[in-house]
Amino acid sequence: MASESGKLWGGRFVGTVDPIMEKFNSSITYDQHLWEADVQGSKAYSRGLEKAGLLTKAEMDQILHGLDKVAEEWAQGTFKLNPNDEDIHTANERRLKELIGETAGKLHTGRSRNDQVVTDLRLWMRQNCSTLSALLCELIRTMVDRAEAERDVLFPGYTHLQRAQPIRWSHWILSHAVALTRDSERLLEVRKRINVLPLGSGAIAGNPLGVDRELLRAELDFGAITLNSMDATSERDFVAEFLFWASLCMTHLSRMAEDLILYGTKEFSFVQLSDAYSTGSSLMPQKKNPDSLELIRSKAGRVFGREDKEAVFEVSNTMSAVLQVATGVISTLQIHHENMGRALSPDMLATDLAYYLVRKGMPFRQAHEASGKAVFMAETKGVALNQLSLQELQTISPLFSGDVSHVWDYAHSVEQYKALGGTARSSVDWQIGQLRALLRAHQAKSPPHASPK
Repeated sequence: MASESGKLWGGRFVGTVDPIMEKFNSSITYDQHLWEADVQGSKAYSRGLEKAGLLTKAEMDQILHGLDKVAEEWAQGTFKLNPNDEDIHTANERRLKELIGETAGKLHTGRSRNDQVVTDLRLWMRQNCSTLSALLCELIRTMVDRAEAERDVLFPGYTHLQRAQPIRWSHWILSHAVALTRDSERLLEVRKRINVLPLGSGAIAGNPLGVDRELLRAELDFGAITLNSMDATSERDFVAEFLFWASLCMTHLSRMAEDLILYGTKEFSFVQLSDAYSTGSSLMPQKKNPDSLELIRSKAGRVFGREDKEAVFEVSNTMSAVLQVATGVISTLQIHHENMGRALSPDMLATDLAYYLVRKGMPFRQAHEASGKAVFMAETKGVALNQLSLQELQTISPLFSGDVSHVWDYAHSVEQYKALGGTARSSVDWQIGQLRALLRAHQAKSPPHASPK
């Protein structure tokens, strides 16, 4: 149990710790997130001690009852921290002693804060990954639903912020949904590696008192047991993996947010955010600011720059908020399909003009050059590409004939991309089907996680 100083490690030390060092070393301000996981781990460990003969049944029951009271105080917001509570483990054990007396001192038998903290963190992150996974799937499902409902809306696809080719609005939505499905799969893999039990590893050498780690694994519903006690207490690969996952997911969300910010400007007027996800200006009454999207982008930087345990809590909270806001934005977004249609222009069909010549037997490199000449001719004459006469086109290539008029149909342009993954209606339908299947498979792999005993 803790020494007179209140520290779990205080017996070997004399005097007091410098107050600045005390504050510098304390983690209680942020690891309060772990209170429930710490109680869960302690309950399981008390059962392990009882099975090993290190606690009597009465002592175990006393500890379990006391831990229930500790948990109740945390849940009700009545738990009072002590200045000597440097972390959540110290706080809970100190309170347990106040509630049940010296029996509380037996709970730490053979257990180190080294394996305790990593067990707590894994328990907390495991549950948090399940929560984030559900939120991410809901966002993807919302995007797929929207793509399915608006499959026939055409608008310009952009590269380098320049109009490139006509595509379906749904194709744009699905491009971001597909990226998020990779994030969804990655999160399941991270959770699998988080779900490994380190408890029973002691400080570094293991547990010498016959504690059954398989019992601990079953009690806490972990999928596996760590193989090496020294590695178990020191490794934080799972933390780094989670933070990388969050950074990559935020990159994808930030890209989507940036596009929507642009599409919502007066210059584009393709979409309009719901008032629920916008704010106004304190000076300019006409302004409607896309703060939801701008905050998603700004919070990406905070996620990118964080590391270690403290970051896990902050990043998890950020990801939870961002995923819910993004879902709200997508579900309430209003599109202006007339403006999208008006933004289509014949110059975007220059590639189609090249494909026309390819279908007539011309090698693509020559066809690309011929189409470029047609674009130059139209620019020189100050007319749209589709306003060049057949005679003018035939000065570029005799392969042009009357059926070239079909090239200037945007719907026809979009429909030619029938290869799987393209923007044709049949391909978009296929993508929607694939994403729905992925969501079903994800749900099958992620059943609601049972609470530890």
